[in-house]
Order: sequence, then structure tokens, then C-alpha cells
Amino acid sequence: MLHDSLYKSIKALLLSVTSYMLLRTLLQRPLSSASRLAKMTAHFSSNTPSSSSNGASVAGVSLQDLPKSNTFTSNLPPDPEFRTPSDSHNAPRQDLGPRMVKGALYTYVRPEETLDPELLGISPAAMRDIGIQAGEEDTPEFKALVAGNKIYWDPSTGKGIYPWAQCYGGYQFGSWAGQLGDGRAISLFESTNPSTKTRYEIQLKGAGRTPYSRFADGKAVLRSSIREFIVSEALNALHIPSTRALSLSLAPKSKVRRERIEPGAIVARFAQSWLRIGTFDILRARGDRKNIRKLATYVAENVYSGWTSFPSILPGSASATSSSTINPTRNVPPEKTEGEAPGEENRFARLYREIARRNAITVAYWQAYAFTNGVLNTDNTSLLGLSLDFGPFAFLDNFDPSYTPNHDDHALRYSYRNQPSIIWWNLLRLGESLGELIGAGSGVDEDQFVKEGVTKAFAPELIQRAETIIERVGEEYKAVFLAEYTRLMRKRFGLTSENAKDFDELFSEALDTMEALELDFNHFFRRLSSVKVKDLENDEGRKWVAGRFFHAEGVTGLGNNEKGAKEKIAKWLERWRARVQEDWGNDDEGDVKREVEMKKVNPKFIPRSWVLDELIQRVEHGGEREVIGQVMQMALNPFQDVWETGDRKQEERWCGDVPRGNRQMMCSCSS
Repeated sequence: MLHDSLYKSIKALLLSVTSYMLLRTLLQRPLSSASRLAKMTAHFSSNTPSSSSNGASVAGVSLQDLPKSNTFTSNLPPDPEFRTPSDSHNAPRQDLGPRMVKGALYTYVRPEETLDPELLGISPAAMRDIGIQAGEEDTPEFKALVAGNKIYWDPSTGKGIYPWAQCYGGYQFGSWAGQLGDGRAISLFESTNPSTKTRYEIQLKGAGRTPYSRFADGKAVLRSSIREFIVSEALNALHIPSTRALSLSLAPKSKVRRERIEPGAIVARFAQSWLRIGTFDILRARGDRKNIRKLATYVAENVYSGWTSFPSILPGSASATSSSTINPTRNVPPEKTEGEAPGEENRFARLYREIARRNAITVAYWQAYAFTNGVLNTDNTSLLGLSLDFGPFAFLDNFDPSYTPNHDDHALRYSYRNQPSIIWWNLLRLGESLGELIGAGSGVDEDQFVKEGVTKAFAPELIQRAETIIERVGEEYKAVFLAEYTRLMRKRFGLTSENAKDFDELFSEALDTMEALELDFNHFFRRLSSVKVKDLENDEGRKWVAGRFFHAEGVTGLGNNEKGAKEKIAKWLERWRARVQEDWGNDDEGDVKREVEMKKVNPKFIPRSWVLDELIQRVEHGGEREVIGQVMQMALNPFQDVWETGDRKQEERWCGDVPRGNRQMMCSCSS
């Protein structure tokens, strides 16, 4: 067992690393033009977690024929009070909990029965990516499965796959919250797409109480379920790494008490893994070093593609412009330790680096598309770098870096501006959990270390090595983030070449202008896509074009007027025109190609808060159903100009100016 004093030493070390690394650079206020962008950047296109297939059209199979597995429950320790599916199935449901579960990473638990469920919608893209054939959603088997009324386990024989809920903990708003776990999410099985061979864990959210429900009811309300159903698929369509949503079912007989009595619902969702930093948190808090090692090994061998898939040690300091940082070599043998003392990296250090890199990628996407999660606790931070667990999320309307959609976040901890630094804060908590394994270096597999832990004599060396590696990972996280954010923004601005001056003179200036004039972030880029460079040849033309970026009511923002606002935008457009011509030339043909490429990355539709609010009202109070499919169709194809939903006027309204009273909406964590 690692001594408490050593844990405290590692924690103090990691906090000291935090104090002079990313939190210093990412949380400074006010933001300067250059530092704002230095706060938001990184990702590796080649190593982004695959959340969807390549889009190829495949026939798919029936649910019955879909390959299923239970790798998670076959490899990790179960709840000691209900070690087998039969133990859980035969127990009175109230005996399962809620309660504290120790020495385990999950509990076998079945969904509660849903009376008279109604399938409200499915995602065709999700059906395809899982490998389920079109039309299967109309079968009784599908409808029963996604409502929690069918499991693939036979009580008479004990054969099949029994559902489970995960055990984890977490830091919420910076404070340790203890055991959390899947309080209303129950995993049914893992599926493997027969064509792509991608494995997903299929899970129901709102399926009933589990041992981890604490004082809650295990239910989800229709309101929050609609939001998660749409945004999961919208993020994936925007190429933002995310968990996914297969279906939305209404539970009409379920009346759920939140701020008011609301109808219940169930989202069938899926991901390559639902493991999160909080899974390690709970083990570290309990001093369970045996299961920390077991879990880390499982993540490497069963969630990722094996130990050799992780990055080799960087040859020098991490840099956002270095090819070795952006695309490091891999295929390092698991037993090999790389580097010089005191920072030698073993396989667990390489695992930690990969998790940090994946999350840097995802945060770069969030910042580039102005997605704000709202609740970035460690139990909401994925070990695969996926956008996870959607509560009070939102896309920015007006560009306001201090915006948070969470009306309970009075300190703005999880504001748009703070997302990069908060994810690093969460990754430091992961560093605390993995610190012993990382710091052990080449001695990580020695019998005495594995069985007994760190000796007093070895502790100083271990701590120094952990310090060195974690500090280096922080720099790598920052560099990867910066590189990816720059790449994404370059594409959004329609540029194909790299120019060191773009960061400050183009990107930062654009953001400063958007903030000062209260311009809509994503509308700015879509409208910029359609600007003709020939219309920017003189100052008069640039000022005329500038007017298209304003809200319907005209210029807003304190102290702004139309003349000054147009001059500010026109000045920026002059610089943008020059850069675009460098990359695309001066002729109309190049300009047409640029517009096509920009529209591929600048969405016309995103599921803004006001659109989702209208959708909720129409479904819950108006009894409408078709509108769910209409919004989903647009969310799955965000870059199109038209969608043929049957209501062109509605399409344009949802893509148009956000009604003034509906900008920067906020909501609660209650769901």
C-alpha cells in the first residue's frame, strides 16, 4: 500500500505543477488578444477517437444478429455483494441499493420496466454506425430494448449478457464528492459493427435506480433527454469527439419530480467507452492500488488499441509547430522505458500522455466551435477524450468568453474561457491516481513494487520522476491543444497555408471584434464563407459587407454605433482579404472553391439553446412528434444549405438570427 505521506507528497507536487503551468497561463484575466488564443488550441486528426464510421453505406443487421460482448464485466471486478448476474437478478431490487460499493468497478443491475413506452425518435447515423439495419427501429424488439424492457440474458439458464452500472467518484466544482457512479445509466451490452469492427457500449440513461443513485430516483426527464439526444449527434456531425445517441423514448407513465413534475424519458446512447477520470478518482481515494493498476491495464488493452498504440517520448520540448509533437512515433514495446533520468517514461506514462492528448484535441474542438459543456467535473471527463454527459450545455450565441450555460456556476468555473484549463485540472487529478505507476519507471513490474508498493527509500525518486513527467505532459497538452485549435480556426477562416502572424493579426483580432460588437460566433463564420473577395476591394465595399454580420436589430454592445462598428469590421476584412488571396488567388474560380471549402467546416445549423427549448415545448406541451426528426435531420447535416424537412421557413428561422431575448440562455443541472 502506498503510504498516506507519499500520496500527500504526490498531491502537493501536482498542485505545485498546476500553479506554474497551465492554470497560470490559461486563467489570467483580462485576456489579451494573443493570450486568448494561446488559451485554446490542440488535437491530432490522425489520432482522434473514432466516434463514427466512415459514412459508407452498409446494410446492417438485425438486433438479434448484432455481435454482442461484455468485455467490461469480464475483465474488471464486480460488486462483491452481487458477484454474478443471478445474484443480482434474484435479489429484491431494493437490496441492490443505493449504497456504498467498494472494491468494485460495477454492479450488475437490470433496467426498471417502462410502461407503455413511446419511441419518439432515432438517429439514422447512429443506426448505421452501430451496424443496425434500417427499419429495425419499427420492430417490437428494438422498441423494447431501448425502453429498458428487454435484456439479452436468460434467467432460466444464466446465459447471455446481464446489464451493469459503473462505479466511479469525482471532483465536482473542485471539491471531492465521494462515490458517484451510474445513478440512472445502465449498460446493456457491447456491440461490434460487423463492417467497421468498431465496438460500442450500449447504455440506457433514465432506466431506473442503481446502487449509485444516492438520493435520486434513477429517472431522466423528457426535457434533458431531448437535449442530450440531439446534441450528442450534432457534435459528432461537427466532427467533435463525442458520445452518441441512438434513440429517445417517452415513458408516459413515469412522472418525475424535479423543480416540477415532469414526464420521464430514456435515451439509448453509446460510446466506445464510458470510463472517465472519476473512475480512477474513486480508486485513488480508497487507496485501491491493485485496481488502479488493473483499470489502467484494461484501458490500455481494451479501450485503446493496446500498449503499442501510445506515443513515444518526444525528442525535445513539446511545441505546437513541431511535427514530432503533432504526430509522434508510436509502436513502443510495452516493457520498454524511454528517456533519461529523472523523467523516464514507462507504458503507464505513455497511457497518461495519450489520455491528455485526446482531451486536448476535444477541448480544441469545443473552443473552435464555441461549445460549452457547463459541468466539467472529473466524472464528466472521458478517458477517451469524448464529450460526455450533457447537462446545462450550450453553443455560444454572442461571443462572450466568460459565458457559462450553467446558472448554478456563479464563479464561472466552467465558462467557455476556462474549459482548457479545467480539463487540465482534471487531468492533474488523473496524474494523482496514476502517479505511483508513472513514477515507478522501469521498476513498475518488479514483484515487490507490484505486491507491496513503494518503499521509503524509493519514494523520493518516484516523486521526482512523477513530477518531471507530469510537468512535461502539461506542456504537451498545451502544445497539442494550440496546434489543433490553430488548424481548426485556419480552416474556419478559409485559409490553407500557415502564417505565424495569423494567430494574433487575424484570429485574435476577429475574436476581439466579435466580443466588442456582440456578434454571433458561428453566424460570423458561416456568413464570412459567402463573402465575395471582389466585394472587399475598397473601403466602401468592405463597410457594406460588414453590415451582414450584425444582428437583425442592428449594432449592439455598450458604446457601439453603426459607423464605428462597420469601420472596425472593415479594417479586419481588409487583412482577411489579403490572406485569402495569398491562398486562393485573385480570380472568381478560387473564390468559389474557397466558399465551398469554408462551408464544409462552418455549419449553417447548430442546436442552439433557443431551438432546443422550442423543440421541448412543442413535444412536451404541444404533443408534436415530427419536429424531433426535423431537428435531428438538420443536426446530422449541419453544413447543408437546405434540408427538405418539409418546412423551409422553419429551417431558415432556426438558422437565422437568435431572438434577442433568447441569447446566452442558461439552465440548471437538474435533469
